[in-house]
Amino acid sequence: MAGYILKRLVSAIPVLLGISVIVFVIMAMIPGDPATAILGSYATPENVEKLNRDLGLDKPMVQRYFIWLGNMLQGDFGRSFSLNRAVLDEVMERFGATLILAGTSFVLCSILGIAAGVVSAARQYGFADKAITFAVLLGISIPSFFLGMMMILIFAVQLRWFPVSGMWPIYGARDLSALISHLTLPALALAVVATGVIARLSRSAMLEVLRQDFIRTARAKGVHERSVIWRHALRAAMVSIIPVLGVQAGFVLSGAVYIEMVFQWPGVGRMLVDAILKRDILLVQGGVVFVAACYVLFNIAVDVAQSLLDPRIKT
Repeated sequence: MAGYILKRLVSAIPVLLGISVIVFVIMAMIPGDPATAILGSYATPENVEKLNRDLGLDKPMVQRYFIWLGNMLQGDFGRSFSLNRAVLDEVMERFGATLILAGTSFVLCSILGIAAGVVSAARQYGFADKAITFAVLLGISIPSFFLGMMMILIFAVQLRWFPVSGMWPIYGARDLSALISHLTLPALALAVVATGVIARLSRSAMLEVLRQDFIRTARAKGVHERSVIWRHALRAAMVSIIPVLGVQAGFVLSGAVYIEMVFQWPGVGRMLVDAILKRDILLVQGGVVFVAACYVLFNIAVDVAQSLLDPRIKT
């Protein structure tokens, strides 16, 4: 197992290097002068030239990339000019909020999606199967940002059950109940599409397992149907479901960008959008690489979990 984990970690290095190259090139190719955008009304030729020297923008692109990569490998992601603080400090602070939102949404979509898929497969062609299929197709068809805005309009503005936006109340205690009330709508809006995808693929995996011989044998021995479904069939189906969870984790993490903008959630996604608008190059590059590294590490953890359920994967 240690060798398998090491192999997966080594294989992640070129992925992260490729991501760093893509992000760096895209930011370098954005039209306009970053120094002029940063300085705004203070963009005199002397100030622009000085800021270009400070940012290293007067050097060739290849040289700038290797300087940035070398600093990043030493833990120095640079300094945000728009916020006047270290990029890594800002990313780590914002990532906590994103982790709460994306983590809650991922737990919700995993539990609800797997449960819906199992029930749908166990009641194939029944009322429950048709109802779940309809709800899943409806959920997949609605964009998360549109669903989020509708939820704000109905549950926050009209019914006033939940806050409109933000992570904490402007006034009052910042306790767990306040966090849950602010988290409910964005977490549900972010989880809907992923729940539908997981439910559909969980149903397919369960139907395939339920047709296998060991399930018929368990039923012939008189094992209770609930135990057959939830203990034997689901455990075997999890080998196929776990990779789906890994893919949907990436969807949830990337989807947090526009959900954070809709609900004004103070996470990495909202930080990146603001940084792009302000042409804060180092903050964008550092934020994207950090999030990508987290996603790669999560996928490695998913692969390890899958290999524990099915040792043949390691070979």
